[in-house]
Amino acid sequence: MENQRSVWVDCVEETYRCHFLRAGIFSLLELLVLWSLSVPSIAQEAPPTSTQPWSPPSGISLSSPESTATVPVLDPSKIYTLPELINVAETNNPETRVAWQNAKARAAEVGIAEADLYPALAASVIAQSARNNVFFSPTYYRQTTESFSPVLSLDYVVFDFGRRSQNIAVSKSNLLAANFRFNDTHRKVIFQVMQTYYQLLNSKGQEEAAEATLKNAQTVQEAAEARLQAGLATLPDVLEARSATAQADYDLQATIGATEIAHGDLATAMSTSPTVGFQVESIQNLTIPQDLTETVETSIDKALAQRPDLMQRVQELRAAESTVKLARRNYLPSLKIGGAAGLAKTYNQQNQLPGLYSPNQELWNARLSLTWNLFDGFARENRLARSKADENQAAAALKSLRDQVENQVWSAYSTARTALRQQKAAAALLAASTESYNAAIQSSTYGVRSQIDVVSAQRTLAVARTAEVNARTQLLIGVAALAFETGNLLYAKGP
Repeated sequence: MENQRSVWVDCVEETYRCHFLRAGIFSLLELLVLWSLSVPSIAQEAPPTSTQPWSPPSGISLSSPESTATVPVLDPSKIYTLPELINVAETNNPETRVAWQNAKARAAEVGIAEADLYPALAASVIAQSARNNVFFSPTYYRQTTESFSPVLSLDYVVFDFGRRSQNIAVSKSNLLAANFRFNDTHRKVIFQVMQTYYQLLNSKGQEEAAEATLKNAQTVQEAAEARLQAGLATLPDVLEARSATAQADYDLQATIGATEIAHGDLATAMSTSPTVGFQVESIQNLTIPQDLTETVETSIDKALAQRPDLMQRVQELRAAESTVKLARRNYLPSLKIGGAAGLAKTYNQQNQLPGLYSPNQELWNARLSLTWNLFDGFARENRLARSKADENQAAAALKSLRDQVENQVWSAYSTARTALRQQKAAAALLAASTESYNAAIQSSTYGVRSQIDVVSAQRTLAVARTAEVNARTQLLIGVAALAFETGNLLYAKGP
């Protein structure tokens, strides 16, 4: 009777202890719910109206984190060449770092996929304590058991019909696609710098041409005023010369402003501040291509073979194909082996009897399992259908991009060839206009040509100078655009 009463008392104590434990848990949950309701939700609220901009709450930080990239320091007294500015842009442009980190993440995914080829080895230590009531008729005995077991477990997939290999193939294709995307980012950055660089050279060339035109206009005006003082010219001649000088000065101021804007565009392409001062060489010092060295067919073939964005689409198609194969492998079984080995130390006590420690016991188990998923609610069928659709989409996107690449190369080749002819025509126009202006000046000295003829020749020379600088710029940009469309910007020895 006393033993039964003791067991009954212990059961009552355990019942009340469990009751209070449950009550404490429920109280804690209630406090957590009340706290969560009291915290204002700022991320799950839509703007209150469609007619006014949304104002973020005061708790949201609007300051952007500082960039950790090293910003190159430009020397204001140095004359930078195009390759040097491209190096600055590739170092400083955040888009290249975004693509680089994306490629590094895809490389880590390859390592994660290849990790499945190795066995999984885990070490664990299990310490547990349990109390229960054991019935030995006619009495219940309270028993306490405590154990401490260090265990080393092993799991390994022996054969899975190529699921791991296809998963690795998907990861490797994604890595190659990310690498080609990284290259394409550099290609775009290089071309952006080249384009803005040539635009800046064009603005500086236009400024130099405008300065030369202003000097010519001032020379013509001084000669006209001298002739007026000598009684060899009329006042309308002088007024015409003064008007030409004022127009030349006006055009010069416009080119100075355009040069400042072009400087800011180039600085932005290099991800530096427009206030940073640096100098570039003159457009007259650049070597102008005399002809296109490749045919349009060769250029198209090169683009199809080395354009990084096209290669990215190819790898995305291969990743989609491997995903389809992986989805088909999921219909097949997998064979695994596993096991665990360790030691166990156990302590046992019943009622008020002395406890007993067991000696160290060796424990181990080994298993070989064949797993075959027979039905999963048509999940595998839907995954396979999705993978096939992604494959068809990737194939269509690749075909579309191939067509676009061919057209882009064709257009760029035609533009470069037209710019080449225009540059030669502009050079001839400049030479003829220069001779005409010099002849007009000389003829006016002898009174053969009128002042209006001289001013007209001077304006024609100004137009020819502007056209020659524009033609040079368009040719340089056209050749750069052709190299951009064919992908040669990434493989050429120099821009």
